[in-house]
Amino acid sequence: MINLKLSLRQFEYFLALAETRQVSKAALRCNVSQSSVTIALKNMEQTLGTTLFSRHAKGVHLTESGKRLVQHARNIVNGVQRAISDMQTTPSDIKQRLTLGVTETISAYLAPAVLSAVHERFPGLDIRLVESSRPAIEQALLNGQMDLAMMIVSNLTPDARLEYQAMLKSPRRLWTHPDHELQQQSQITLHDIAQYDYILLDMDEHVQTMSHYWHEHNVEPRIRFQSQSPEAVRSLVAFQKGVTVLSDLVYRPWSLEGRRILRRDIVQAIPTMDIGCVWSASRALDTGTQALLHFLEASVKVLGHD
Repeated sequence: MINLKLSLRQFEYFLALAETRQVSKAALRCNVSQSSVTIALKNMEQTLGTTLFSRHAKGVHLTESGKRLVQHARNIVNGVQRAISDMQTTPSDIKQRLTLGVTETISAYLAPAVLSAVHERFPGLDIRLVESSRPAIEQALLNGQMDLAMMIVSNLTPDARLEYQAMLKSPRRLWTHPDHELQQQSQITLHDIAQYDYILLDMDEHVQTMSHYWHEHNVEPRIRFQSQSPEAVRSLVAFQKGVTVLSDLVYRPWSLEGRRILRRDIVQAIPTMDIGCVWSASRALDTGTQALLHFLEASVKVLGHD
């Protein structure tokens, strides 16, 4: 039997560095010194007998071993967090009916698991879920037809009448087939991606967001196919019909056909997809809504990294 002595803190430091790609930022996130992160990760590599990061002047890159470890580390950290929360939390006796608005991305990738967790924590909370577009949800909140909404707050219309709380920032990365030429490059830019067929997801205002950052860098993608179906986009990438750039929240390593998909970072700063809750500024949040808001924040942070 292999005796691996790895601590939860090491996995937390590893994830922080994997997500920030800089020791200074990882240390700041974990509220420790840079040397603590460096020593912990060096010991982790020695224990595992493999290199997890390749170092360069501007930071670090995950090696293939590091990429494989990321999901395992997230499962470990999230599993411990859930276990602690489950042991420390007792079901709430709040009894209330609330209408919660969600956009299609939230409905597809977060709502089922989040609502299941909410039901366990608040068995007396009767939540009516309504899926709609961002503009319609914003109007419903202002009209008092919805109590709260979970949506992509980075798409939110600037409006002093609405308040929001960001809960998760999901990075956008390049998706390709494992054998794609771009996977062989040490760094990938939008100019590199523009040389290949591009599969565009038309969902939750992604087209507008994508157009903005491509145009900001004076690059035009070679769009070959546009679809409202995330699974269609996933399958086309898996079948080597093109590449795409999408957020980690909607990433799955396998297509419906069981074909592999890999992610890569992009050199340029691509805006994150920010998930959060929105409500009307004119409405004082009652006890039930505040409790739900705090619980959603904790749940989304965990589920968004699964």
